[in-house]
Amino acid sequence: MENEIFQLQYALDTFYFLVCGALVMWMAAGFAMLEAGLVRSKNTVEILTKNVALFAVASIMYMVCGYSIMYGGDVLLSTITGSGVVEGGDSASYAPSADFFFQVVFVATAMSIVSGAVAERMKLFAFLAFAVVMTGFIYPLEGSWTWGGNPVFGLYTLGDLGFLDFAGSGIVHMSGAAAALAGVILV
Repeated sequence: MENEIFQLQYALDTFYFLVCGALVMWMAAGFAMLEAGLVRSKNTVEILTKNVALFAVASIMYMVCGYSIMYGGDVLLSTITGSGVVEGGDSASYAPSADFFFQVVFVATAMSIVSGAVAERMKLFAFLAFAVVMTGFIYPLEGSWTWGGNPVFGLYTLGDLGFLDFAGSGIVHMSGAAAALAGVILV
């Protein structure tokens, strides 16, 4: 009986991650439409291209190195495709691949915040180069401090200080906003 409950919990948690990830993906369409409405009509195609390319870069960089940085892993895909179960802080279990998808849409959302801030101010190539760094290294490092449970520069964990981030307000939106501010200042 206990094994059946665990299997049901595993299936429901995995399904929940996938559905919520799909819903967050719709935010990308909303950001693209918002940005297309904010820029001059001659830049609309570039903005839409930037948003599609952003998802491609975010997916690749997060798969190549971001997920391993965030959750600690060996090589490229071993953590994502692992046969084991990821144990959350509240003993919830889910498929690592579902968490990967969920985190990919979050990392792309953080970078979409930057995209809106530098619309019409940054060339596509420069933006994508920044997206490589942000989605492959900066966001995963910040995420490892919160969702990965890793200590901040080996000193302390944010959880020990009482910091909780369930829906990404601190990690996704603060890292996106800080990167957007840095981008606007540099441009």
